[in-house]
Amino acid sequence: MDPVPPPLRKIIHIDMDAFYASVEQRDDPALRGQPIAVGGGGPRGVVATASYEARTFGVKSAMPGARARRLCPGLIFVTPRFDAYRAASTHIREIFSRYTEIVQPLSLDEAYLDVTVNKPGIASATQVAEEIRHLIRAETGLTASAGVSYNKLIAKLASDQNKPDGVCVVRPSEGPAFIAAMPVRRIHGIGPVTARRMHELGIETGADLRARDLRFLQAHFGSAADYYYRAARGQDDRPVRDREGRKSVSVEDTFFDDLTDRAALVTEIDRIAASLWTRIEKAQAWGRTVVLKVKFADFRIITRSRSFTAPVRSPDLLAQTARELLLAQLPLRMGARLLGLGVHNLEAEEAVEQGEQLALSL
Repeated sequence: MDPVPPPLRKIIHIDMDAFYASVEQRDDPALRGQPIAVGGGGPRGVVATASYEARTFGVKSAMPGARARRLCPGLIFVTPRFDAYRAASTHIREIFSRYTEIVQPLSLDEAYLDVTVNKPGIASATQVAEEIRHLIRAETGLTASAGVSYNKLIAKLASDQNKPDGVCVVRPSEGPAFIAAMPVRRIHGIGPVTARRMHELGIETGADLRARDLRFLQAHFGSAADYYYRAARGQDDRPVRDREGRKSVSVEDTFFDDLTDRAALVTEIDRIAASLWTRIEKAQAWGRTVVLKVKFADFRIITRSRSFTAPVRSPDLLAQTARELLLAQLPLRMGARLLGLGVHNLEAEEAVEQGEQLALSL
């Protein structure tokens, strides 16, 4: 008997435009049209979100504040107001609920929606996306971009195509070509380190990835090969999950030169801790266990952790714990190729996660 094909779906990925910065510009008219960055502008500060005016100077999320100031001398740093962002996010999710209960938030400012069957009974997923975007603008004063497609992988990529305040629709017949033209570094699930490995193998685009057979990918990428093989063909049968707890939040970085110097190691773990805190706040994912990861030059990995009775809710405590975990390992037996930091044992929070399909009207 032939296998049952995966169900046809209509998926929307909604991504708010420069969300934190847009909320600040909405609430303070003096900031409108100005290059602003939400986050810390000090030596250890990190940009959480930059307005589009700041992005024209090259200012990006997760960028150190000092570098952002060098790129944009007139940059205005704004202290985050997470209560305001949560309030806006709650309103936006209420708008989603008017159309479907199958909503998977990735963070305060983005979510997947399955509108295959939706409350108003609208046949066109594109129309649903446009109505949601209109309501978000009318009721919150903010703009959103949307990707509309037949699976999560392509919907997420599509939402970034026409930013800000745009829509991109990718139908089942268009999916493979859409992926083929995509730089592999933009494909969800391919991080910077993997993208560099693919570059070394001559894989620059989705088309290059599709040209490699499964055996080749398994030899070079191990257990991730099947995902890359299917992604290159526009295939992704993951459902939108309205309730799915994640187990951890983490950030890691691989270095061009292996690190051995104490001061350099501490500087990097402080930077990683600051980046992790930005991600924790954005996802509202608080954990009781802080985990340090060190990969050595010979690719061996060690992890060290410390648990608390209550979730870590202070960036200073996170950074201090990270430093103490690292310093306890010094001197390292050899240079560190990678440092990583994460929080585990999370409180209950919103869900996050990481088959060819027939023609479907979107």
